[in-house]
Amino acid sequence: MTAPLTLRARAAAPVKNVWHALTDAAELRVWLADHAEVELPDRYEFWGRQVPEGDAPHQRLREVGEHSLRFDWLLDGEQTSTEITLTEESADSTVVTLTQSHWTFQDVVTGASIRGVLQTYWSLAIANLVDHVEGRPLTPKIDFTSTTMRTEVVVDATPEALYESLTDSAKVSEWFGYPVGIEPEVGGRFAMGGFENNPNPAKVLDLTPGRAMTVDWGQAGVVTWELSGSGGKTKLSFVQSGFDRPPYAAWGGWLSGLAELRRYHELPDWRPIWLYDPTEVVPPEAHAES
Repeated sequence: MTAPLTLRARAAAPVKNVWHALTDAAELRVWLADHAEVELPDRYEFWGRQVPEGDAPHQRLREVGEHSLRFDWLLDGEQTSTEITLTEESADSTVVTLTQSHWTFQDVVTGASIRGVLQTYWSLAIANLVDHVEGRPLTPKIDFTSTTMRTEVVVDATPEALYESLTDSAKVSEWFGYPVGIEPEVGGRFAMGGFENNPNPAKVLDLTPGRAMTVDWGQAGVVTWELSGSGGKTKLSFVQSGFDRPPYAAWGGWLSGLAELRRYHELPDWRPIWLYDPTEVVPPEAHAES
């Protein structure tokens, strides 16, 4: 079996607040899932349309520590293991570490198992956990029951500033946490990993300067975003279409990326929430193209 997937993020909140958000059923229903029930140390369950195979709760709590919990999660017939640990970094800072078994990038590429969504699913969940405990609006979650992939987020920034952050290679690479090469012109390349590392980049199909862009990602479909501003804020509308079957892993990657884009513009002392191990190559949201 491959090594467990590991995600680490920083929340600007005391560890007791993050633990409460992580272990209180009413809190979980805000940032994680439609339905949740928690009775520590015996029960930790979440389910609903915002959860992979969320027709019923499929988790079984195995271990609870002072600020950690571990549970089994049955997905696509396999018993996977999830562990979440909170570490107090300071009085007002907590590091969230999640490890998840039974995830491989091959499942992301082929779509052979719902387990392929686990990295971006947890990336978005952690981003929403962080925003929740910091008192910020949440990013929309994935609807695993829908084949329509569209969402809207409001960003506290002007359309001009947001357009630059979505089309300038250096700015996108900064907030996305991963090299991205963009040629903002019809027929231009959109290369995850940068132009020099991506021999098969996506293609810009349409571009309205200052307002909208459409990019063809091949089997993952076509992504279109559009901006509309009002009162110094901007509504970002985002649609992914034209795929044979819903690429939920990619959708989770885009949404977790949008969560960081909002923070990038709205926090004056912005820094990424993600903490990477030096051996890691791909950040959580970089599977948006899959």
